[in-house]
Amino acid sequence: MAYSCEVCGETFTSKSNFVTHEKCHRNERNYVCEICKKSFIVKKHLNVHHLIHSQEKPHVCVICNNAFSQKNHLTNHYRVHTKEKPYSCDVCGKAFSQNNTLTNHYRIHTKERLFSCDMCGKAFSRKSFLTVHYRVHTKERPHSCDVCGIAFAHKNNLNRHYLIHTKDKPHSCDVCGKAYSRKCNLNRHYLTHTKEKPHSCEVCDKAYSRKSHLNRHYLTHTKDKY
Repeated sequence: MAYSCEVCGETFTSKSNFVTHEKCHRNERNYVCEICKKSFIVKKHLNVHHLIHSQEKPHVCVICNNAFSQKNHLTNHYRVHTKEKPYSCDVCGKAFSQNNTLTNHYRIHTKERLFSCDMCGKAFSRKSFLTVHYRVHTKERPHSCDVCGIAFAHKNNLNRHYLIHTKDKPHSCDVCGKAYSRKCNLNRHYLTHTKEKPHSCEVCDKAYSRKSHLNRHYLTHTKDKY
């Protein structure tokens, strides 16, 4: 016997699955977490949720021993090792290992910005971008260097700062071999080989390889040398 949903037309062979499905339309959430009061339609979802509070991580990666509270998180993690990217964008063809990453990517094409700052109104395509943006207002700097103590709002800025202490210069010129700690400095260095001068003066058309040199040149027109 088949059970058909009157709302969406989906059919089920199991009555219990059909009853559970109907609760989705009624948004009936009878299973409530006694710790944080979050509610669920299905009891097994509540059981999985309890692992967040217990810190239990029963699903372990056999390759690197990284552990997860949910099996689907482990499944997603395995793609780090297999390099599998089953979710591809039908606009540009770019592929991703996780469906939610693809969903975020689509907003590049749609220009959709769902997350807006309630202080200045600036909007973002991802909630994580908004979280980082709030630090502009709060002046929060949660990422601090354990060598010298200087703090940063963005983790990538901290990682870049560490290169000062390690003297690591991972970006090297394939023309002359000179190395730099930051890729932007390497890109600027390449201009010495290509002789490219992308920054030109709007007054006299004189061109420079660096924007700072152009700004200094503008002082010759304004006579403002201080």
